[in-house]
Amino acid sequence: MFGIGLPELLVIMVVALIVLGPKRLPEVAQALGKALAELRKATSGVTDELRNAQIMLEQEARAAAKPTPPKLNTPLKAAEPPSPPAEEISTTAPAESTAPESQSAAAEPRSQARTT
Repeated sequence: MFGIGLPELLVIMVVALIVLGPKRLPEVAQALGKALAELRKATSGVTDELRNAQIMLEQEARAAAKPTPPKLNTPLKAAEPPSPPAEEISTTAPAESTAPESQSAAAEPRSQARTT
């Protein structure tokens, strides 16, 4: 409890019996027990309130972290065409000649997506 062993507890009880007397000791012990029970009820109520507040905060944090669904009125972006495999890319062709082709290929799906 408070670092009090059995011998110390017995000494405290004997002193309380001498000071309070045999008739008044049970009344004081009963009042002390009721006070401790009320203290436990009060602290458990505060503990429950704190636990509920913590749960509510965690739920709000989870709700804020969830991604929002996309809006229905916003246009969708066109998908990029897949890049050709490494085996099909010519190592002898200059990089400049492949750049316009990739740009025109990327432009085609966008124009088709806009018209449909």
